[in-house]
Amino acid sequence: MNAKRFNFSPRLLLFFLGGFAVLLAAAACQPLPASATGPAVPPETILNTVIHTVEVTRLVEVPVTVTLTPTPDKSPTPTGTPTITETPTPTPSHTSTPTYSPPRIRVKMWSQCRYGPGVGYLYEYDLFEGNLMEVIGWREILSQQRDGTWQPSVWLYVRAVGGVNICWVNSNLVEAVRGDIFDAPVFTSFLPTSQLYRAPKAVEAWRDGNMVTVMWSSIWMTEDDYRGYLIETWVCHGGQLYFAPVGYNGVNVANPAVQVPDEPGCSELSGGRLYAAEKHGYTTWIQIPWPDFDSTKSTK
Repeated sequence: MNAKRFNFSPRLLLFFLGGFAVLLAAAACQPLPASATGPAVPPETILNTVIHTVEVTRLVEVPVTVTLTPTPDKSPTPTGTPTITETPTPTPSHTSTPTYSPPRIRVKMWSQCRYGPGVGYLYEYDLFEGNLMEVIGWREILSQQRDGTWQPSVWLYVRAVGGVNICWVNSNLVEAVRGDIFDAPVFTSFLPTSQLYRAPKAVEAWRDGNMVTVMWSSIWMTEDDYRGYLIETWVCHGGQLYFAPVGYNGVNVANPAVQVPDEPGCSELSGGRLYAAEKHGYTTWIQIPWPDFDSTKSTK
């Protein structure tokens, strides 16, 4: 037996389902019989029960105010780093060192400039009237005047302006044109030396009151080289110790001699030394055995 196939269209299916839903809704709205569920419940009771159920079960929103306390930051607050203000080092102001300008002189007359402060020293070169010179130093000496007396005098250590060849000249032969000659320092120069001849071997000195005589044994020199002898002494004059250079330019006899004044009254001791001079310079010196005021003669 062949079964018949029924084909349902979607619309027909929806129609049946819709009708079934209507029947179910109608049945739900009918009151239940008393015999089936017990005593009948008034409709309003059911309604109140539904209302109370809805009210109990509905969502009630109660506003709640929540104060949030900020959570302290547990990270340590960095302390402020002190700002180091660098104090600027004051820039030293440039203080210029004043340039020393040597005193300046003009030569008044022809003069001989020498290797030492006094006429007893060797001649170095000539100075002429009108020459301008710079004063490098000065020294006061005790020297014999033309009248035979011994008086202090000042000699100047000079050079041409901007020059290098320095020599000694008597201050009486020049005049100052700039500055004061005593602004220059007290000066002691070195003598030119010679190895051609030896120093004198024997010298002696004796005193006659305030006058000391110095005598020595001469040394042989050629006539061309011979320039005499130099006696450098330190003697007392007027209560002050003076440098007193004396030259001997006489004939080279066997026993030359010179005299030098030396007074009492100085706290420093007097003394002297002797050189032989030749045209190139001076020999080494020999000490003079200086006599004191209680002796009349001292020999070596």
